[in-house]
Amino acid sequence: MAPTHRPEPFDPGLRAARWIPPVSVSKRLLPVFRGAPTPMRSTAEVTVAELPLRVAGGELTYRVFRPVRPSGVDGALFWIHGGGLVGGSPQQDDATNLGIARELGITVIAAAYRLAPEHPAPAALDDLAEGFRAVLGRADEFGFDPERVVLGGASAGAGLGAALCQRLHDEGGPEPVFQLLVYPMLDDRTVLRRDIDLRHVRAWTAKSNRFGWESHLDGPAGAADVPPYAVPARREDLSGLPPAWIGVGSLDLFHDEDLAYADRLQAAGVPCEVLVVPGAFHGFDAIFRKADVTRRFHAEWIRVIGAALGEHAS
Repeated sequence: MAPTHRPEPFDPGLRAARWIPPVSVSKRLLPVFRGAPTPMRSTAEVTVAELPLRVAGGELTYRVFRPVRPSGVDGALFWIHGGGLVGGSPQQDDATNLGIARELGITVIAAAYRLAPEHPAPAALDDLAEGFRAVLGRADEFGFDPERVVLGGASAGAGLGAALCQRLHDEGGPEPVFQLLVYPMLDDRTVLRRDIDLRHVRAWTAKSNRFGWESHLDGPAGAADVPPYAVPARREDLSGLPPAWIGVGSLDLFHDEDLAYADRLQAAGVPCEVLVVPGAFHGFDAIFRKADVTRRFHAEWIRVIGAALGEHAS
């Protein structure tokens, strides 16, 4: 079993997190948790548009970010939002996706999917698998090479991204060239652990984690059997998957499961770079966007995405 958390202080730029209350997501609080942010508009450098896409779950609205002056790197980022499998929306990551499109000069497509508990597994992954293929089928329209797509996501979105890579690999056809997994939600069995030090856990609590997983699984988390692809860490054979990058804070509830998955990818022959951010908790970069540690963290995303697309130049 991966090592447990050790008590340590917050990063200097995140010290205000000491005052974040330990509020957990529940069925009663779900409407509040699902409050959607105001979408961002196009800028002089990046156009922002909505893309209605008909997939398994009906018509879902994607977000498309296209640089006004493309860099000549004709790849793209397919981004999956987080929200614990029970919340979130593509527009919550508008600022980050707009920044990636601007800095790298690439198209960024932010996906939508159905949420639990109304739509448990495999609903979200069905939507994403069909959506990924549909987007790649319209690559010419959006100005990118369908063979040069990085799949990225944060939290539950990163977990769904890992599962999507597994499913696409098994089903054949187009696959991403790289997976960018930002503090991914990978293993429902974390809810069974009692050895994790929760004193510095923030933003996504153990109770929230149980609610998210049990809503997604439509049953108890940590059970002997789960639906195929529903829990990425449950997959036994990780060989053949795209190279990966995993970034997670040392105080994140997902710290241990993320490092364990990285170790298993590497053992299976899949290149996987790992970045552990000391003193950072789950979603720190979304809450403290101007902190130096956030700027460094997001700069790593830019570096990794750029390198992945550069290595797969036409």
